[in-house]
Amino acid sequence: MSKAIKALLAACLLAGVAGCAAPAPEQEEIIFIEPAPIVQEPVYNKYN
Repeated sequence: MSKAIKALLAACLLAGVAGCAAPAPEQEEIIFIEPAPIVQEPVYNKYN
């Protein structure tokens, strides 16, 4: 193999190892907010 191909493969291998060696990101805290209940407003009619 040529030196260029070997250098490219070495760079890819190094990038892969560096990506796997990075610390795992911390988990974010998930907060669920209950929505306000939907209340139907009274309907007014002029014939009531």
